[in-house]
Amino acid sequence: MQRKLIIGERIMYGDGNTPLNSAFVARVRGNIQLHYLHQALAKVQAKHPLLRAGVAPGKKGLPHFVSSDPIPAIPVRIVERQQEDDWQRESMTEWATPFDMRNGPLCRMVWIRDAAISELILVCHHCICDGVSVATLLQEVLTALDQPDMELPPYDTFHDIEALIPRPYLENKKLQRKGKRSAILAWLTLSAVLWRKKQPPKGKDYLLHWKLDREASAAFVQRCKAEGTSVHAALCVALLRAFREVQGSRARNRVITPVDIRRFIDAIKPDTLFAYAPTVNLSLNEEAPATARSFWVQAYQLKEELSAKIAELNVFMQLMIGEYIHSSLKLLVKLLKVTNGNHDVTFSNMGRLNIPERFHSFEVETIISPTVAFPWRNPNTLVTTTFRGQMDFVFISNDAFLPYEDALAIKEAAMRTIIKESGLETALHAPLAGRTAINISVNE
Repeated sequence: MQRKLIIGERIMYGDGNTPLNSAFVARVRGNIQLHYLHQALAKVQAKHPLLRAGVAPGKKGLPHFVSSDPIPAIPVRIVERQQEDDWQRESMTEWATPFDMRNGPLCRMVWIRDAAISELILVCHHCICDGVSVATLLQEVLTALDQPDMELPPYDTFHDIEALIPRPYLENKKLQRKGKRSAILAWLTLSAVLWRKKQPPKGKDYLLHWKLDREASAAFVQRCKAEGTSVHAALCVALLRAFREVQGSRARNRVITPVDIRRFIDAIKPDTLFAYAPTVNLSLNEEAPATARSFWVQAYQLKEELSAKIAELNVFMQLMIGEYIHSSLKLLVKLLKVTNGNHDVTFSNMGRLNIPERFHSFEVETIISPTVAFPWRNPNTLVTTTFRGQMDFVFISNDAFLPYEDALAIKEAAMRTIIKESGLETALHAPLAGRTAINISVNE
């Protein structure tokens, strides 16, 4: 395998030295044997080509995925379990621990081990997977761990960007000229914006983790259905209102939403590892009349806005134009590291996970949503998943950009709104059982 990284993969690859790792945690109750865990990881690695590759310079110095020979096995690091929140410390450690980018594999496992209950932390470099990919990998590891005799059929990945883009786009002279103009404009604009800009101090990363209990999760989902909107749109409204409440005029009134583009590209199957997710921006209409500013009216409007923007998303054109700006990628990555951006938070709602609660030999007690500490100046990231009827949330940021106290206040404000709008008024006056915020800070 030798394939040039496409635009989204290049952004996540960054400079090739700074870790950009995702950690996904499953808490498992039951007996796990190391031999079977290694065997499960080997089967998953044999299925996915990107788990058998590293990244090395190719033509013109551009990074390429290259198959390693021999192929290193996906490693397992074992930690003896001391307490329930060990996964947080180990996730933070994995954020900051680089992969061997040249030789791979760009995936590893941490087993926080106990005789009765364990946490399995699946760690992947973000240049090989998005949220859908890492959820698929975790599901496959657990299934293969439970069923040692099962087989995972391998697949062939695409070998170049042309395999993803229909020929009419590739042969369109107008698009080709637009791509060349975009390359020139991107370089000139980024060069001007970044003139003499220096990267500010990184500060300390931190993590907030909490859950909504089943009652609150079910009530919120049901209310969204009754109001004709989506859970994602309603959560965006709660987030934007919370940022405005806590930060006032400093809030940007903008949430970035990644879009899974597998629905548009036949070559990218649901279980294919893939790391490119274009984004759309959502904002509340601050000039709307008072009658149009109720929570559920805004949630319905954001749902419609999101649907319209996804419908207008020309994935093939984005992929094609993106290939022309590889020469500006270093400048683009620098821009992300030195500027605040124009958004409050990047929000990924992965929805209900396709992971069984019970296997033959163990039970999955809970799933903690994937965490990743972006090395950008604005690292504000919220990820939510649903498992066992509970919505799980992780918020990751850095105290040099957003003070921990502000993040905690934003979280509490958003949750108050969600509980209130779900019709669970009495819960506002009771402790948020199962919804405790947890903070961990380490130096970069």
